[in-house]
Amino acid sequence: MRSRLRKCVVGAVAAAVALSTVAAAGPAQAHPKPHDNVSKIVKAVSGKNVKKHLKVFQAIADRFDGTRVSGTRGYDASRDYVALRLRLAGYKVTVQPFEFLFEGYRTPPVLKRTAPEQETYTYGFFSDYIAMGDSPAGSVSGQVQPVDVVLPPGEPNSSSSGCEASDFEGFTAGGIALMQRGTCNFRVKVENAIAAGATGAIIFNEGQEGRTEIDLNPVLGGPGITIPSFFTSFAVGQELAAEGTSVTMNWDPISETRTTYNVIAESRKGDPDNVVMLGAHLDSVQEGPGINDNGSGSAGTLEVALQMAKLKPKNKMRFAFWGAEEFGLLGSEHYVANLTEAERAKIALYLNFDMIASPNYTFGIYDGDGDAFGTAGPPGSDQIEADFEKFFADRGEPFKATAFTGRSDYGPFIAVGIPAGGLFTGAEVLKTEEEAAIFGGTAGIPLDPCYHQACDTIKNISDKALDVNSDAIATLAATYAFDTGTIGAAAPTQARAAQAEHRHGPAEALK
Repeated sequence: MRSRLRKCVVGAVAAAVALSTVAAAGPAQAHPKPHDNVSKIVKAVSGKNVKKHLKVFQAIADRFDGTRVSGTRGYDASRDYVALRLRLAGYKVTVQPFEFLFEGYRTPPVLKRTAPEQETYTYGFFSDYIAMGDSPAGSVSGQVQPVDVVLPPGEPNSSSSGCEASDFEGFTAGGIALMQRGTCNFRVKVENAIAAGATGAIIFNEGQEGRTEIDLNPVLGGPGITIPSFFTSFAVGQELAAEGTSVTMNWDPISETRTTYNVIAESRKGDPDNVVMLGAHLDSVQEGPGINDNGSGSAGTLEVALQMAKLKPKNKMRFAFWGAEEFGLLGSEHYVANLTEAERAKIALYLNFDMIASPNYTFGIYDGDGDAFGTAGPPGSDQIEADFEKFFADRGEPFKATAFTGRSDYGPFIAVGIPAGGLFTGAEVLKTEEEAAIFGGTAGIPLDPCYHQACDTIKNISDKALDVNSDAIATLAATYAFDTGTIGAAAPTQARAAQAEHRHGPAEALK
C-alpha cells in the first residue's frame, strides 16, 4: 500500500531529524558519468554520516522504553524517520503494513539472586536466562532447592534431574526448584516440580560441550503450567546450586496480534525490468535499542540511498527496511510472498546488511558460491560474493566467508531463486585466536558481546567496521545501478527450496 505523508511526525522523529545534519538529497541538475559514480558515491558515504543515523535510532529508543522492537512506538518512530528522509530525497516510498504475533513482555523480566550475595542476571538468548515457552506470568521469591543435579556434569548427557517424582523427596513446598536439562521433556520436570509444591522452576543447561549456553528456545509444550519457569546457562545454574541461595523471579508475558511495517523506497529512474534491491531489518529485540543489530545495517543502507538519490541509475534501485525480522524474518517473507512471479523475475539481485559494525568484528561476506560452508545461493550469488571480495582486497582489508544459511532477510529471496549476497560482522559466536590475529580485537569473547541485550547502544559499535562496510555497500550499489553484468541473467523461473530455517535465533526444543 502506498503510504501517505504524515502531516506531523512524532516528537522523537522530529528531534531525530534535528540530530541528523546530513542534507537531504534532492534531484540533481547534473549527473556524473557512469564510470565516475562509484568513487563519488563512496566518497559521499562517510562513516561519520552513517553514525548520525545511529544517533537518531538511539534517541528514538531512549524516548520509547529503550527499544525499537516491531509493534511498538519505538519501531514506528524509526519507520517514520527512515520514510521521511527517503521521501525528502526524492524516492517513491511505500509503507507496507502487515500483522504478526507479538510475543514479549509488559514489564522487564527479572532473575535476581538475593542471597548469599546479590546478582541480577541478564535476560535474552545467548545471555544468562530466558523465560521458557508457555511459561505463565508470575512473580515469586524463595530459596533455591537443587533437584538431583549432577555437578560437575556427567558424560555424556547423564542428568535425569526432575524426571521422576522421587527426585523431589525432601523438597520443601514454597521453594524454587532448580533442575538440570537432560533425559526427559522440560514439561515433565516442571510438572513434577509443581506437584512437589514449587512456586517457580529454573532449568539450566546440562554443562557438556554444546550444552552450556542458551542456544535453544526451550518450550513447555502448551498451556497448563502454573508457575513461572526459566531456562539458564550452565554457568548461572551452577551458581544457583550453591547452598543458601535465594532468588526473585518475575515474568509478565504478552502475546497478541499487532501491526508493523516494511518501508520500501524506489528510485524514479531506471529500468523497472531490472531491479537492484538492498535491504536491512529496521527492528530491534525488545531487550534493547538494537544499534548494531540492526541499526548499523539500516543506517548504512539509508545513507547509501540518500547519496544515490543524486544519480540517474540505469537500473531501478529499491531499498527495503524490514519489520519484525526478530520474530522470524516476517517482514521480508511478507514482501516476497506478495510479489507476483513477474515481479520477482524483475529483481536482478538482493543485497542484505544485518549487523555491519560489531565491536569485536570480522569482515564477513555471505558465502554465495558455497565453497566455504557447502550451501551456495542461487546463480549469480557467487558473483556478488566475488565483487565484495574485490572491494575488501582493493582496500587491503582482510575478509572471510560467512555462512549463507537463510538466517537473515535474504532467506526469502534465495528461497525463490533470487541471487543474493551481503555483509555480516558477527553476533554471539566467540572470536577465535586466528581471527584475532587477522582482524584484531579480542579472542574468546563474542563478536558482538551485547547481541540481543540492553547494552546494544551507540557505544556498541566499531566505527571502523561501520565506515568500511558502508563504503562496501556504496561500491556495489553504485556499480550495480549501472551494470549488473551476468548476475540477473539467470532470472528466477521456479521457487528454490529454503536453504535453512528462516529464524533469527535458535530452534525450539522440548528437552
